[in-house]
Amino acid sequence: MEQQSQSPAPGWGQPQAPPPSQPPERRGMSAGAKWAIGCGAALALALVALFVIMIGAMVGVIGGMGEYGALPGANVALIRIEGPITAGASFGGPFAAGAASEGIIKQLRQAADDDSIEAVLVRINSPGGSAAGSQEIYQEIRRLRDEGKPVFASMGDVAASGGYYVAAAAERIYANPGTITGSIGVIAANLDLSGLFDKIGIEPEVVKEGEFKDMGSGLRPMNEAERRIIQQLLNDIYRQFVADVAEGRKMPEERVKELADGRIHTGKRALELKLVDELGSIRTALGAVAKRAGIRDEPKVVEYGKRSLMEALFGEIKAPPPSMMRGLLYDRTADLITRGALRVED
Repeated sequence: MEQQSQSPAPGWGQPQAPPPSQPPERRGMSAGAKWAIGCGAALALALVALFVIMIGAMVGVIGGMGEYGALPGANVALIRIEGPITAGASFGGPFAAGAASEGIIKQLRQAADDDSIEAVLVRINSPGGSAAGSQEIYQEIRRLRDEGKPVFASMGDVAASGGYYVAAAAERIYANPGTITGSIGVIAANLDLSGLFDKIGIEPEVVKEGEFKDMGSGLRPMNEAERRIIQQLLNDIYRQFVADVAEGRKMPEERVKELADGRIHTGKRALELKLVDELGSIRTALGAVAKRAGIRDEPKVVEYGKRSLMEALFGEIKAPPPSMMRGLLYDRTADLITRGALRVED
């Protein structure tokens, strides 16, 4: 039998040509990846902006920004009171806003102790704040004046309530026509949250020793006895405010009371009411206080209030007072007793 040759089946015994290569399929970027990249870019820009702002704050706090720096042979001190007035020291770092009384007093003492400083200008741009803090600054300005150095006040955008309290201690007050000032009065506000708690099902529990210890806590409405206590407190502070303004401005207390109804005035109206002495800018006030001190040439101004790098970053670092430490110790001891970690013997 004749055998016929058969060709091998495709794929068996013969090399096959590779299929033509095709370019890999290109896929577009997913929406999630685009969102992540966008957020990363925005975060990077925010960090760069924050860094620039921080450097600017450091330069302003440490080196001084603007027209007034530490000039050789300075003979007029410029002290700024800006933001809400508080009693005590500042702990806020470079972005803290406010005028802490201890920092302002330190600057006033520096001006008093520097024999080259012949006059002081206090620049005020504050809506007020703490009554005690305003009183501390007021008293220090009066003390500086009693030591023989003239002190003038210059008002910026606003010098109201405690801001005006401080200004009243100066020998003369300069304001811009559009300055907002006045607001001689005292206020206390209480937020009653009891109705909100009832609606959302919260029932506060208060443990106290002393009938009025939770007065004004906001956990319940105040009663008439508590309102009388608060009103008596405000009346007392109001009388102190009026008396100090009358002393500083050399006005009868009855006249001050007529003006002390809490209303605000423009600088122009305040001049008519004799709450300020003249209208003029900070430059006008600097020239006037220099002239009052007998400085004939252009005054050389040193601006106090510059701080070290560590103070600019972290504020004034102070140890807590002993009373605070004792309170923390007592609280911790009570907590341990409650938990059973300490045992009290009868």
